[in-house]
Amino acid sequence: MPAEWIVERTAHRRFPFRITIRQGTRAILTVRAQSPWPGPGQQIFCLREPVVDPEEAVETVERATVAHLGRVGRKLSVALDRQGRKRCEFLAIQKPGPDGLPREQIFFRTESGIRAHRSRTRMELLPRSVPLVVAVDSAERYPWRFPGATVRRRKLPVGDYALLVDEHLAATVERKSFDNLLGDIGAIQAFHHHLGQLAARPASALVIEAQYGDFLDERKVRRRWPVAHLARVLAEIAALHPGLPVIFAGNRKLANAWCHRFFVACATREESPQLELVREAMAGYEADPEDTMDERIRRAAVDGFAAPYSAAELMARLPDAPAARVRRLLQQLRSEGVLISSGRGRGVRWSRSP
Repeated sequence: MPAEWIVERTAHRRFPFRITIRQGTRAILTVRAQSPWPGPGQQIFCLREPVVDPEEAVETVERATVAHLGRVGRKLSVALDRQGRKRCEFLAIQKPGPDGLPREQIFFRTESGIRAHRSRTRMELLPRSVPLVVAVDSAERYPWRFPGATVRRRKLPVGDYALLVDEHLAATVERKSFDNLLGDIGAIQAFHHHLGQLAARPASALVIEAQYGDFLDERKVRRRWPVAHLARVLAEIAALHPGLPVIFAGNRKLANAWCHRFFVACATREESPQLELVREAMAGYEADPEDTMDERIRRAAVDGFAAPYSAAELMARLPDAPAARVRRLLQQLRSEGVLISSGRGRGVRWSRSP
């Protein structure tokens, strides 16, 4: 079930709008805002509303389907399923109040405000260094180095290197040299099984000490495999394990450096108490990436009718879809060759291409 973005006008003088992200009967996030949508390049201050008064008199200003809800660093990122004014984010920070106790402050920014903001560090609020505890698999020969980190040798369930946070595996990296990967391709089914186990771990990655182009260079492959076969295998790895980043680092030194920075980022991303807003929202959200408005229109237009139909009949199937959006999708499906049309004006009929 897709989540819904609901904006309501209230009688509150300072915070006259209530913004709710709701999925079914569960409110994922509710804030009081000074405006229903920040102006270009602006951000507005909000207050979180943990308990909603069901008897409060409100007027619904707008509703929209949430196409995506996710986390970017310490921010809750929202994308709405509509043509304009569709991307925004909520940033919650903790600042000391007059009594010295931390107070939550929430800022609501839109895409134009995000672009206008210029961070001094130009990073996603991650510290440059934190204490690391890195586990190296006991079978790893000539392991990578992690300066400043506490390194432990132990048997890992999968992967060659892991970040330990409170003795739990918080991130895992599988290391492959050029020759290692060529050898694993000889037992590709077993390798896929191994990568599936790796992809199931939180924050995992496959890091290769070579460039992608090395596997397509016949001089470097030395006829061990046809380069066309290697291209297919590398594409297959990405397709069958879409949640697993595959990093072609170039060489051993760069692969080691990438892994070190990756572990630093993973070690810092859960530490800040200012992540409370994002954690709570994401814990209550169930993603449904296939159920966007465009996808529903496409499914209805392509598979929803056994006989030719009019745009009005399609709109009747989708009462919440804007008429302009339905017509745009029909034109787009025709240009793609998926649909054909016959007739003119109001008498035009649509059907699936043979």
